[in-house]
Amino acid sequence: MNVEEENKNCRHHNIGDIALAPCGDEIEMQRFDAEPAELTRREALKRRWTGVVDYMRNLNDRINRSTFGRVFRLKGSGHVDEIPDANFSTELRAGLTTFATMAYIIAVNSSILSQTGGTCVCENGDPNAHPQCANQAEFDACKAVVKLDLITATCALSGTACIVFGFLTNLPVGLAPGMGLNAYFTFQVVGPNGFGLVPYRLALTAVFVEGWIFVLLALTGMRHWLVKIIPGTIKTASGVGIGLFLTLIGMSYNSGIGIITGAISTPLAIGGCPSEMVSEKTGECTGGVMTNPQMWLGIVGGGLLTAFLMAFRVKSAIVLGIAFVSIVSWPRNTPLTYFPYNPVGDTRFDYFKKVVAFHPIEHTLNALQWDLGGANGVNFVLALFTFLYVDIIDCTATLYSMARFCHRTKDRQGDFPRATVAYCTDAVMISLGALLGCSPVTVFVESGAGIAEGGRTGLTGIVTGICFLISIFFAPIFASIPPWATGCTLIIVGCLMIRQVVSINWAYIGDAVPSFVTLTFIPFSYSVAYGLIAGLFTYTGLNLMIGFIMWISRGALVPKDYDQKEYWTWKPAGEKPILLRLFSRHQRWGGDSTDNDSQDGNDHHHHNRHRDNDNILGTAKDAHLSLDGESAVSVPHNNGNNNSRSVVSRSIASRSRAGSTVDGARRPPTPGPFRSLH
Repeated sequence: MNVEEENKNCRHHNIGDIALAPCGDEIEMQRFDAEPAELTRREALKRRWTGVVDYMRNLNDRINRSTFGRVFRLKGSGHVDEIPDANFSTELRAGLTTFATMAYIIAVNSSILSQTGGTCVCENGDPNAHPQCANQAEFDACKAVVKLDLITATCALSGTACIVFGFLTNLPVGLAPGMGLNAYFTFQVVGPNGFGLVPYRLALTAVFVEGWIFVLLALTGMRHWLVKIIPGTIKTASGVGIGLFLTLIGMSYNSGIGIITGAISTPLAIGGCPSEMVSEKTGECTGGVMTNPQMWLGIVGGGLLTAFLMAFRVKSAIVLGIAFVSIVSWPRNTPLTYFPYNPVGDTRFDYFKKVVAFHPIEHTLNALQWDLGGANGVNFVLALFTFLYVDIIDCTATLYSMARFCHRTKDRQGDFPRATVAYCTDAVMISLGALLGCSPVTVFVESGAGIAEGGRTGLTGIVTGICFLISIFFAPIFASIPPWATGCTLIIVGCLMIRQVVSINWAYIGDAVPSFVTLTFIPFSYSVAYGLIAGLFTYTGLNLMIGFIMWISRGALVPKDYDQKEYWTWKPAGEKPILLRLFSRHQRWGGDSTDNDSQDGNDHHHHNRHRDNDNILGTAKDAHLSLDGESAVSVPHNNGNNNSRSVVSRSIASRSRAGSTVDGARRPPTPGPFRSLH
């Protein structure tokens, strides 16, 4: 062996603790002592960090492979339906993120609901003596106790709901008394200080009854059926609308960075002024636009810093951003403080200083009233049905959007694992909330923050629930997270959710316009329920008009791109609701039982894709591939027609093929004027 070959062979080799330098004519040996005391600080830190990473990786693997991991279908658990990207540590981090974005509800919900006065009453019940009890000291003192009751109730209810829902459904969402519903409960049903249509106790009874009606609808399959008959493109648009809704919340003063505000001449106006410069009458900035240091702290610390960390895939980027802004905002002697030297700031700081505090529920526990006589009965029914339709649409749309956001939906019909259990659990939690004195519970759109952090299973919700239960004792800390700490987080999550907009059927005007109405009306009406109602109204009216013109013209007048219309039917594939089965001989819709063992006749392949891989490959000639990279296998239905259905993820380009859709699948249009009436 010549010198050159010897040099080549000995380069970059180590023998024990002997490092061989690049070889020349001589081989120089350098001895490195491996004792930790002589290592450089950087090497020591690197070694420790590597050890922590290895430990967490091994811990993840051990937990994932355990019975615990199998229950939640974590990655590597061996479960037939394991979730590929679900890890124990990621679920913990996602749960903390969801809680951080939901923690504001602890203070906000109690603040709103306490304005009803709860079970407190005015002196002699005479509003003329004390107009809305505004000047009655005893009543105000009672209201203060009610507010503390509701802080405890909100924490206990949210924690219980998140844990039970996460364990039973294995979905990464958080539940709490819903924003919007609590405002409707306070200002339109009960009224400030109890001078509304329905007394506080009777309103709680309406919420309690509503929950059990939900249970009945869920067990009979009617609630699931109501979800499935909503057109797929509308449901996708609702997810986009929720993303815009989160963005609007994140930009507002009450729950965000305060970069926009209300106005008189225009619906919205640029904000960013200090809170003392916001007009109480109009909500506009009277001066100092874009000079609020708290807003800039939220933008830089909660927005740019979080996005920068996410760009490099730093774990807990969202939590770190929220924690950074909160800690900077707590000192009182800075312009960034959440505790200014004024009555409001003093009240916040006095509560914050307690750190650990527990207040038992005194006034709002089991405060139901069943006296429905006189005008109370009419107002009770009105409030009940209002809660019913608003909550069923709000919760349903949000739950579907969150399931779709974490890739847990089976198809565009709205199916996701354990859907009936999810609806029943939500309903029971609504009734439980009424017993604690709270307005209806719903799935929070802020759950998207935890999903964006990697949450995929019910462990995320369980961690969120545990944090809520802990906050019963540490409510002063969690209630002191400023809104500008979470504002940009909501904006970032909205950015992630709006990416679904490419899945809306923009190719046909009858689907595009209702979808656009849905996604825009949700943020601008400040209500998921009203946005979905507006979209469904537009969809129904527009398509009925089109169908009528096609019918009277006997197919001579057909809209442009009608063959791109997304297929819709009031009889979606799968089992019929129990009530409808009573009047029908068949148990299922959409083909024979063999092809419809699950939704759309193809979920058998979805659930057993890793076991039936050979079957899928054997039918590869029938597979379609959409532009977003998802494949689907067509399964012919031998039920007397030549139609075939496939579960595909649509894109604008893939819809250029002829034929309408069946919940995202291609279906050739029926000849003649009645092809819209499938």
